[in-house]
Amino acid sequence: MTLLRNLLFWIVLALLGAVAAHFVFAQDPGYVLVRWRGDDYTTTLIYATWIVIGIALALWIAWSLLSWPFRAWSLHRDRQQRARIGDGIEALHQGRYKQAERLLADATDDPDLEAAARIAAAEAALARGDEAAARAQLDAFGDRHPASRAIALATIALRDDRPTDALVALDAPAAQPLPPRGLALRAEALARNGQATEAYGLLGAVRKQDAWTDAEFADRELRWAALSLREGDENAFAQRWETLPKSLKHEPAVVEAYATRAAELGWDDAAIKSVERALESRWDERLATLYGRLPVGNLDHRRTQAERWLAAHPGSLALPATLARLAHAQGDATAADGYWRQALAEGGSADDWEALGDACAARGDEAAARQCYANALRVSRGERAAPLATAIADQGLAVEPATHARAVVHDDRGLPRFEDDRDPIDRV
Repeated sequence: MTLLRNLLFWIVLALLGAVAAHFVFAQDPGYVLVRWRGDDYTTTLIYATWIVIGIALALWIAWSLLSWPFRAWSLHRDRQQRARIGDGIEALHQGRYKQAERLLADATDDPDLEAAARIAAAEAALARGDEAAARAQLDAFGDRHPASRAIALATIALRDDRPTDALVALDAPAAQPLPPRGLALRAEALARNGQATEAYGLLGAVRKQDAWTDAEFADRELRWAALSLREGDENAFAQRWETLPKSLKHEPAVVEAYATRAAELGWDDAAIKSVERALESRWDERLATLYGRLPVGNLDHRRTQAERWLAAHPGSLALPATLARLAHAQGDATAADGYWRQALAEGGSADDWEALGDACAARGDEAAARQCYANALRVSRGERAAPLATAIADQGLAVEPATHARAVVHDDRGLPRFEDDRDPIDRV
């Protein structure tokens, strides 16, 4: 079909040329003399032009006919290559990894398809657990397609939790500038390599490249902002906090990281104020728990503030335990016991039971402390806490744990059974 179109085009072009020549040579047709081997050949210019065009057209037709089988074979091979890569990608999507790898490997001979075929073949090899075959596909790139090769190598390295190797692959000079996915992978590798500050600094460039969805970007921004506050010396820490957006300074994960680091540095007021500002802006149970656990002073102020919060948030599960810790730190055992009763009546966490155990041990009630520590272990394993049946109960702190659904447990033979109403220790 292409040959016929080209032939028709040249015929139309020749006719247009003939018409134009007719008007040009109408008054003077010209004179052409050709002498060859002693013979003279004469004609007009217009006929000589027609002869040249005819000879050129004949040569073109002859060349097209002679080269047609080769061009047809080349087109057939290209169609086969494209069919292989299409079938290979479909097989990869359907989970037929060996077939996908074979089809995609056969399509790597085409320079235009090599990058897509080799990377997809490497993914198929990785999907069936053959990392050596995947690396062989990537190494076959040589110096071709450096950015695609770097992204694939970095993906493998991050999958194996080797962020340093991922950074080496992505920082290769030939791979620069990195495409959007490469930039996103570099930021991820930096964060995993303990360089969250640098990863956070790349977020602006990644956002411009639209490498992540809005939800993915927000998640990484929050996590890396919190991680960056745990890096560097105290000057870098203070500067990092000052440069954070105001919205992040009220996020619980970021505030927790800042308050914890500030407490470690001895910046008591900064640690306390950061938690208070965040809780006044938006209530969060995790920060309410942290408020009582911070290893800082100002116990009177913190207890008064926590009591105000309890009045404003009577349904809080964290505040009673926070107040119990603060009262215990002040030496007010009676108030601490009352708050512990309120906290543990709602179920209590493993940390709460452990803190109560510490309080019991501090006043010499070793039996109650052992039971508290045992309950902390039970709760951490998702089991039901046992009621306290020691002197602490005689003091008015008989803590009945919250009701839980009957859990399925396994006996020594590995057989499943339902846990009954008694604790396994009590049944011995």
